[in-house]
Amino acid sequence: MTGKQLFDDWPERYDRWFDTPVGKTVLKYELMLVLDLLRPTRGELILDAGSGTGIFTREFCLRGANVVGLDISWSMLRWAQQKSGEFPFRMVTADMTLLPFADGVFDKTVSVTALEFIEDEKRAVAELFRVTKPGGVVVVATLNSLSPWAVRRSENAVRDKDSVFKRVFFRSPVQLLAAAPLPGIVRTAVHFGKEDDPSELDRIEREGQGGEKGAFIAVCWEKT
Repeated sequence: MTGKQLFDDWPERYDRWFDTPVGKTVLKYELMLVLDLLRPTRGELILDAGSGTGIFTREFCLRGANVVGLDISWSMLRWAQQKSGEFPFRMVTADMTLLPFADGVFDKTVSVTALEFIEDEKRAVAELFRVTKPGGVVVVATLNSLSPWAVRRSENAVRDKDSVFKRVFFRSPVQLLAAAPLPGIVRTAVHFGKEDDPSELDRIEREGQGGEKGAFIAVCWEKT
């Protein structure tokens, strides 16, 4: 990719947020949900589209998968490469809506919190399906328009001219399911708020399970 991309200045700041008390808990529940739907296993070839700093990519590698991390921002990928250590993965700079791969080459494809920065979600999801083998799964996670987190992010973007959320497309669970013409499984996570007492986050999350207003939505489809 050429030219400056949206998240080129964000790698360190992005990772640093996940080191905060609430950020660690957010990551815990997001990871639990994505891993439960994707179920990466040893030897599988997985595409992580919008892999960013590699936080999720590394978890797929830890479970023995062979992973290709793709992102529009080379700065994000370079940061991920510096952290990869004993779990290296192939990195590709490309647009998620035009994947540089042949049809049906991946056992599974996954995208975590990248779709909200793409206007044409159906095109992006169609590309994930195209490069996935028949019988494989496609997992897409994004930010939930029904969540109080989305409301606050939108309000903050009005005040902050440099906010990345000025160019964001929040979607509901129903809208995310509709991104593919196949039935899928949809679940949400992160039912607590940023302002909640860190000691209460696990309890709040347990009580919110099964609701549709979690800040994080994930859908799993099986390619026929």
